[in-house]
Parts: sequence; C-alpha cells; structure tokens
Amino acid sequence: MQHCLIPPNIPYDFTYAQSSVTMQIQKLEQVYGVKLFERYGKSLRLTSAGEELLKIAVQMLNLYQQSKEALTLQGGGTLTIGTIDSLASYYLPSLIQHIRQQYPTLTIRLQPDRETSIIDKVKEGEFDIGLLLESKPSDPALQWVKIREEPLVLIASPQHPLSTLDTIKLDQLHDVEWIMTETSCNYRIMLERVLRDQKIPYRVGLELGNPEAIKRCLMAGSGISLLPRMAAHEEIQRGELAVLPFTHPDIRLDLQMVIHPKKWISHSLKDFIELLK
Repeated sequence: MQHCLIPPNIPYDFTYAQSSVTMQIQKLEQVYGVKLFERYGKSLRLTSAGEELLKIAVQMLNLYQQSKEALTLQGGGTLTIGTIDSLASYYLPSLIQHIRQQYPTLTIRLQPDRETSIIDKVKEGEFDIGLLLESKPSDPALQWVKIREEPLVLIASPQHPLSTLDTIKLDQLHDVEWIMTETSCNYRIMLERVLRDQKIPYRVGLELGNPEAIKRCLMAGSGISLLPRMAAHEEIQRGELAVLPFTHPDIRLDLQMVIHPKKWISHSLKDFIELLK
C-alpha cells in the first residue's frame, strides 16, 4: 500500500483484520460520497479525494495532540471571578498578578457585582467562582469556603470628635452623620440592623457606591463610615483616616469563596483557590 490515511508519528494499532479495515474504508467513502482508494494489482493508492482527506486528517490529528497538551497543562482559557468592589480593588490585584505569572496565557475576567447577583451567576455557571464578604453562607446549594475573617472598621477623619475617645459604645453613635455605602451592601445592612434593634437614631448624610469616594468624603468632612479594613488600610497607615474604637459581635464578616459543587476545576483554577487559602 503506497499511501494510507495514517500520518507519520501518530501511534496506530495495526492489529485490525483486513476485512475490518476494508469495512471502515467503505463507510468513509459512503459518508463522503467519493472513492478514497483505487486498487492497482495487489496495492491500493489514494485517489485525489483521498489525498485531500489525508491533509485534513493530519490537521485534525495535530489539533487532537494540541488539545491533549492544552488540557494537560490547563493553563489557557478564561477564569471568571465575580466579586464586590472592595475585594476587586484592595484584595485581588496582587493574587491575580501572581496567577498570571504562573499561567501567562490565562485570561482573567474580574467582574464586580452585587452579592445576590454574584451568587446567582455562580449557580448558573456564568462565574467560575465568587468572592464575597458574608457573615454566613446564604445559599446551601453552593459550596462555601471561609478564607479568613475580614475586619470591619468604623473610620473617620482624625479630627472627628469620636476619634478622641478610648472606647465607643452604641449609644454614643446617637444621631451621628453617616457616609454609607449603597443600600444593597451587606455590611451596611448589618450595621443598620444593629442600630435599629438598639433604637439608635442615625442620619445618612451621603450614600456612595465607591469606597474611594467614601474615604475622600470622610477626609474632607465630618461623617463616619463602616468599611472593610482592607479598603482603608493605606489611609489609616498614613494617618489620613482614624479607626474609631468600636466593636460589636453582630458587625463582622468573613471573606468567603463560593463555587458550584459540580464545577470542573482546571489546574489554573485549583492553583488560584490555593492562593486564596
């Protein structure tokens, strides 16, 4: 046989009976509607159609080898992370740079969203993982992993009258002016629940959806705000903002990773999860 549809360097099992090979050739010719081989005496040669199919078959087998290598390395593709603004801005950048160095061909999509939307999109498979600040898992159908406790801090300008106190009780927050995050923010919801339960009146002077805007308003004004410590760490270190001496057992959050229990874990996703932990 002078030509065959087996390209060089591709492993092949030659134990098939001749009748089986002949049957497979006949099936191929029926599918394509052309003659792929012609007989010359005791040998077979590829027809022009067979030559064209051989070229395509070689490309297909090369793609198969490439796909095996890609799936073995699993370094390419896309990793989609749903998270909230504060984590996207202050927690994830260094981790993302680390995983990109490890997987240079990996495309990472970081998509800030509301907590409820992140959970829904993880459940629907739109996000590979979600990263949230939650006090407890809110959807038992998903897998939740606590990464760490993330401190929430009351912050204000160093010139704010409350910053001179050694400790602050709830009743000392009576009628203070707050600069709040948006109403859907879970730590604002947590704070307001505590204030209402303890019948502490409060005024919302400004409502802003961006931690950077909140910090700038605090530094320029007289309000106070509740933010994750990571969001104000640099300003606190520089003395531009002060942490007010206040804690409450019902105002605390954990950094939580949420993932679908049936999610296929690639090597890059597995390594990213290990980085988070």
